[in-house]
Amino acid sequence: MTTEPMYTGELQPCRAGFLQFDVKLGDSEANLAAVRQGLATLNPAGPALLVLPELWGAGFDYPNLAAHAEQTPTLLAALQEEAARYNIHLAGSLPEAAAGLVYNTLYIVGPTGVAGMIRKQQLFAPMGEAGPFTAGDNPQPVATELGLVAGQVCFDLRFPDLARSQAARGAQLLVVSGQWPATRREHWRVLLQARAIENQLFVIGCNRCGTTEDTEFGGHSLIVGPDGTILAEAGSTAAAQLVELDPALVSRSRKLFTAAAASPYRFPDQEKIVSREELLEIRASYRKLGRQVVFTNGCFDILHRGHVTYLEAARRLGDCLVVGLNADASVRRLKGPSRPVNNEDARARVLAALSCVDFVVLFEEDTPQELINALLPEVLAKGGDWPVAKIVGASEVLAAGGRVLSIPLVADFSTTGLIEKIAGRENG
Repeated sequence: MTTEPMYTGELQPCRAGFLQFDVKLGDSEANLAAVRQGLATLNPAGPALLVLPELWGAGFDYPNLAAHAEQTPTLLAALQEEAARYNIHLAGSLPEAAAGLVYNTLYIVGPTGVAGMIRKQQLFAPMGEAGPFTAGDNPQPVATELGLVAGQVCFDLRFPDLARSQAARGAQLLVVSGQWPATRREHWRVLLQARAIENQLFVIGCNRCGTTEDTEFGGHSLIVGPDGTILAEAGSTAAAQLVELDPALVSRSRKLFTAAAASPYRFPDQEKIVSREELLEIRASYRKLGRQVVFTNGCFDILHRGHVTYLEAARRLGDCLVVGLNADASVRRLKGPSRPVNNEDARARVLAALSCVDFVVLFEEDTPQELINALLPEVLAKGGDWPVAKIVGASEVLAAGGRVLSIPLVADFSTTGLIEKIAGRENG
């Protein structure tokens, strides 16, 4: 399987559409046949892009997910053959196996191979997706000869910041691969239109139809213009449609104003530094919302690459990262009278400036035990030099149903090492 050459630039004149069909659970042969039949019926001629439903190869066949992930390269090769036959691009999600994990990944495949892929960012809890699947990150638009193409998978559609970030990087076409139920069909339609209007771009949403067990899927795949106009819409049965995309419509929509261009820095980082009382109030509201709080702690005296890599990894474990910061008196008791190099206000302010950190709270005690007891985060994280059994607060968090994780550290980076290096240079 090859990767097609890199293209950049604005959306080119092309056609785009969808292949809506009933995804047969666990039956990749039947589903691939449905794709081929839809293409034969439509007989598209490139340049064009057609979107397929979410997990079009086998659906949510959890018991056999690993086997389906192994088959994904074969299905991608089959898509490439079809893309080459018609000189088109095809986009749809399939299970991706990588480093022992499985992702629900949107692949964009052209005549010469896979142009790029975007992993599903938001896993849908009612479908139990967080068990077999891992959430993706870095949802960059994919460069194709048609232009930059943004991509989302089903539940991602409910998170407007994703589409906005992709539009801000230059995408003028957003494709959404979905298995959206008929009970929320109107949400599907409205959200697709909203993403188009908000970002002034074309949106193509391909939803599956049919029924699996007691769930009826909604169909009604849509092609939406940059002003929210519905250019094409399917019904509740199998359908294949293709329309012309005129890039001038994007320019026309953005002539008066461009919403995707505005990106103000809205919230002062200083406000991330909170008292214990303020933090517990925030925690109570987050618990009602169902937000997963991650907690970690440390002195963070001289912030370095190891720290920020570790903090970014910790933030990815939940919806909010709280950093417990040792106050100056606590640092002196732990590390000696010459520490900290930077006082608590300076250390807190630097931590608060990191985008991966949501809140910073100081604690005077030698350990954050009391703070953890009060906060009871869903996830407690420490650096890889701390075995789980020795992490302060681990037993309490585990007893409350949370997780305790040890994150690998970046080698050869430490505050003590940096101080010694600086001192050596000064003495030299």
